[in-house]
Amino acid sequence: MSITDLIPALKGHGRRRAVDEVERLREREQQLETALGAAGDEVALLRWDLTVAHHHLGEAEELVVKQQADIDDLTAERDQWRDEALALKARFSAQLAAEANAHRIDVPRMVRPVDGPEDEATAPIDVRPLWDALGIRPVTDPGQVK
Repeated sequence: MSITDLIPALKGHGRRRAVDEVERLREREQQLETALGAAGDEVALLRWDLTVAHHHLGEAEELVVKQQADIDDLTAERDQWRDEALALKARFSAQLAAEANAHRIDVPRMVRPVDGPEDEATAPIDVRPLWDALGIRPVTDPGQVK
């Protein structure tokens, strides 16, 4: 800001005012061209970011397709193993049961020893109010306490 901007009488008349307006418009045009260049740079950077994002999206989609194919293969293999195990179980279940019965281990019934003092039987818990258990009465008159 100059002194002529602060004092309107120094600005001049007629032609001088037009020159000032042209100068102001040229400055504004230069500011707009600078802003347009910066906006162009921003647009270029955003387009580059969009290209990179599309590339990463493509890689991620490809990875998902591969993982889904692996899941499908493993599911089919798991189902095949399950079916085979069920067939073997059905085929050999009688033989396995007979073998288990033939080689069973019999364990005698257990008897809990009560020789030590820690194994003594416990008495029922006394759940009466404390003054009944101790044979006293609650204080109802503060003058009774001496």
